Amino acid sequence: MATPPSDRFTRFADFYPYYLQEHSNPTCRRLHYVGSLLVLGILAYALTTQQWLWLLAMPFAGYGFAWVGHFIFEKNRPATFQYPLYSFMGDWVMLKDAFSGRIKF
Repeated sequence: MATPPSDRFTRFADFYPYYLQEHSNPTCRRLHYVGSLLVLGILAYALTTQQWLWLLAMPFAGYGFAWVGHFIFEKNRPATFQYPLYSFMGDWVMLKDAFSGRIKF
């Protein structure tokens, strides 16, 4: 079982099992994947077109989908509120793990 959120995490390796536990609902995970892929798409678009204002949409795309997943499907509070850096890292590691087959898509 993962460490409860009341304990302060000092290493991402300790945080990640807790992060996955907080994303056990498949729809929540998929919404995270959509948001992360949209962020990459927006970044690619902004870089190729040099329309830098598009970068402002990145947090809305990424966090918007993720938070809908948490509040509606997972019914928990996003870990971002307590562990912003580790949660950001967790989003990308979870996406990588889904594409590599380590966790279910």
